[in-house]
Amino acid sequence: MNQITRERYEGLIYHLKSVMTSPEFVDRHRRTQKDFTRKRWLTFHFTLLFLLNMIKHALQDELDEFFKVLQQQKVAEPVVTKSAFSQARQKLKHTAFIELNQVQVAYYYQHFEPLCWQGFRLLAIDGSMSELPATPAIAAHFGVWHPHAGGTCTKARLSQLFDVLNKVTLDACISPKAMGERALAATHFHHLNPGDLLLLDRGYPAFWLFAAIREQGADFCARMNLTDWQVVRDFLASGEQERWVDLQPAYEARKVCAQKDLSLAPIPVRLVRVELPDGRIEVLVTSLLDAVRFPYEVFKELYAHRWPVEEDYKQMKSRLEVENWSGTTVEAIYQDFHATVFSKNLAAILAQPAQEEVQQQTKLRKYPYRVNMTNLISKLKDTILYLFVDPQILPLLKSLWKQMTRVIEPVRTGRSVSRKKSVKRKRYPLNYKSTR
Repeated sequence: MNQITRERYEGLIYHLKSVMTSPEFVDRHRRTQKDFTRKRWLTFHFTLLFLLNMIKHALQDELDEFFKVLQQQKVAEPVVTKSAFSQARQKLKHTAFIELNQVQVAYYYQHFEPLCWQGFRLLAIDGSMSELPATPAIAAHFGVWHPHAGGTCTKARLSQLFDVLNKVTLDACISPKAMGERALAATHFHHLNPGDLLLLDRGYPAFWLFAAIREQGADFCARMNLTDWQVVRDFLASGEQERWVDLQPAYEARKVCAQKDLSLAPIPVRLVRVELPDGRIEVLVTSLLDAVRFPYEVFKELYAHRWPVEEDYKQMKSRLEVENWSGTTVEAIYQDFHATVFSKNLAAILAQPAQEEVQQQTKLRKYPYRVNMTNLISKLKDTILYLFVDPQILPLLKSLWKQMTRVIEPVRTGRSVSRKKSVKRKRYPLNYKSTR
């Protein structure tokens, strides 16, 4: 890696370290002024780092290994109990992880060179569901599902605003299931800027949502439901490849816009017909009206760029095991989720210079290659502690980058696998956590 790259990454880690250890940050994110004032092993900083270290296994085992790393021991010994940790985490607000991620993302866009699509920052919003521990407090806060067979199931909604080219989550939330995906999407909009292009799946399109995106100066490209919109039905019946129309607010849309103080002015959009490989037809709606700059042919590939946000949820659930909760309180759920988002983003950002080197090394091969993110996440376990504790972090970064360029995997484009409608979910019993 060149000198500029090394300086950027050193700058990012030192900046994050200075923020998380600053007295002002501690004051903002501890419950009371008395919290974390006594001399204890689990300081504010250590409690924060422990939660960032991708906890997956038995809590006492994780704590022993955590202090083994910090004290550079050969054999892990009990330093603090899991009860002590449970008490310490109650003093920490989950907002600490949200702020750290915002600091990380802001630094990344200010000091790095993110990938763009035709000058746009290419973003996507997508949601998912997450299974939670079935405690009364969590069920009361997040809500439960009532399946046709079996008992109730405690679940939460997840939503994120994701940079699909750079694999970075700008904003994420976990909320009660009663909150709809469109309402959750709107909570991300204060992160939108002019020059952003937002990709949306067919569950999101609504007049008020498009109006809110345009109010931020951003653009959009969304897949439409083929039956819900009259303009879409008319467009399909016409047989045209594309059409320019003005979206008008219906009665319900006017009410929502009035509640949200959004403009009722018609929204000029472009409808684009896309034929899938299996012959099915989809319709995209976009605010990109310039047919010279954005010809018809670019939209099929453009919308396909949304797929990484789907893959990111798979990574969060299967690799980072975000549903492998480390606590049974509402606050613990928020802490685990937002700590996972931060660590996931850090891994994605750290992988970028290695990915550039991998592309250069493999450019003559049959397939393009990429960094194996599963291996990186595994290597980042415990190493993340050293990054924020050791005074010299460049040797650590070099070692990580060296590993990333060695463990790579081919990208075989054009493959299509049918989505399984029913998949047996992996469960994480709180009373039967694995050891390392």
